[in-house]
Amino acid sequence: MRPKIRIMRRLILCSLIGVTGLLLTSCGSSQPVSERMQENEYRSEVYQVIANNENYFKQFLEVANSNQQAQKWLLQDHFNSMQSGEIKEIVKNDPELKERMKKMMQDKMENDPEMQAKMMERMKEKMMKDPEMHEQMMMQMHQKMKSNPQMADKMMDKMILFLHENPELMEQMKAKMKAHQEKM
Repeated sequence: MRPKIRIMRRLILCSLIGVTGLLLTSCGSSQPVSERMQENEYRSEVYQVIANNENYFKQFLEVANSNQQAQKWLLQDHFNSMQSGEIKEIVKNDPELKERMKKMMQDKMENDPEMQAKMMERMKEKMMKDPEMHEQMMMQMHQKMKSNPQMADKMMDKMILFLHENPELMEQMKAKMKAHQEKM
């Protein structure tokens, strides 16, 4: 009888080892998430799930916005998208979004002198490179000034201040205005 007991013990022991092994492998991966994220396929799946679910995406953004480094990466990506024209393409087909972004940018420009200076510098560069764009922007500015007297008044004040700070330009402007008046 003893050989049967040994055989039964071995059989039970082997069965327990086998069942334990099956349980360990069938309960999913025991790898930490950081290791699983190294796998391209797994990482892509996670990204797709987040990108296709609004709640997950919002939660992801909340987490990203609570991390300073992630905020910098998001901001850098946003600037790159704006410079490459991707944002313009997205906004082009959505008038409501386009108007909201325009208003947000205008508010930001009015309240942030640094942003205002950067935008003015970019506009100057673009206008110098493209005379047609210069003409178009001037036309738009004149239309806005006609429709918004407060804005026109503000711009004239800034121009006068600028001319007072630059006496040579002030003299050139006076000469041009005098010549223009003589033509009329």
